[in-house]
Amino acid sequence: MPAFTAADGTELAYHIRGEGDPLVVLPGGPMRASAYLGDLGGLTAHRRLILLDLRGTGDSAVPADPGTYRCDRLVDDVEALRVRLGLERMDMLAHSAGGSLAMLYAGRYPERVARLALITATPWVLGLPATAEHRLAAARLRKDEPWFAQAYPAFEAWLAGDDVADDDLMAFAGFFYGRWDDTARAHIAHLDEQSNEEAEDVYFAEGAFDPAATREGLARVTAPVLVLAGEVDGGPRPELARETAAAFPSAEFAVQPGAGHYPWLDDPEWFVRRVAAFLDGRGATAPSAE
Repeated sequence: MPAFTAADGTELAYHIRGEGDPLVVLPGGPMRASAYLGDLGGLTAHRRLILLDLRGTGDSAVPADPGTYRCDRLVDDVEALRVRLGLERMDMLAHSAGGSLAMLYAGRYPERVARLALITATPWVLGLPATAEHRLAAARLRKDEPWFAQAYPAFEAWLAGDDVADDDLMAFAGFFYGRWDDTARAHIAHLDEQSNEEAEDVYFAEGAFDPAATREGLARVTAPVLVLAGEVDGGPRPELARETAAAFPSAEFAVQPGAGHYPWLDDPEWFVRRVAAFLDGRGATAPSAE
């Protein structure tokens, strides 16, 4: 397993999957080990994935200073990875909360980004969080699902901050996936064990984000950007993801039909076709629901 040393001496690991030109992948969570990304629905047939385990997750070491879990401070780790790989410019893909890290990196190092794909990434870094109403509006799109009647009240209570039993958490887990099937159930069963709860609390800590400064930085990004949303995802809803695209000078916006927060699981062929086309500079090869 390859590794490198961050500026503060923390040993960081990354995982290589697939063949072809490298694609640096930043996981979400926040602060979830990269294992949950798998092969991104088969994207490994097109690109060599470089999946970073952020500090304190997966095979990366726990830092001496927990304050370094803060999103803006992780930018230095991403830059250290680029140097370790010997890349002048790099293609990047970021999922979910990892999108805020990727945008901070792009704003600070615009000349180092060749292409950037933001996958179901809520733009906290732009001061635009996904609200409870966003998530409930998306959940109501699933009203014809057989599990909806039991799941919706539990989801509503969870979003309101109520304590929810583990059984109830699984009852509404389907809202995070476009298809609540065996693949989705197996995927979510391991998510908690892949997360660093202490680091989660620090990732969005006060001072992590300066939306105005980030927008100024992103305005200097000349690299092509893809912002991909899931049609039934609540965090972000497609209309919120569209605001992310608007922050870049050159961004494509796409909505994957029927997809939730993990679109490579919901329809791997659609996801891989759309993302690979973007990374190869071929434009859209799959229709987008907008």
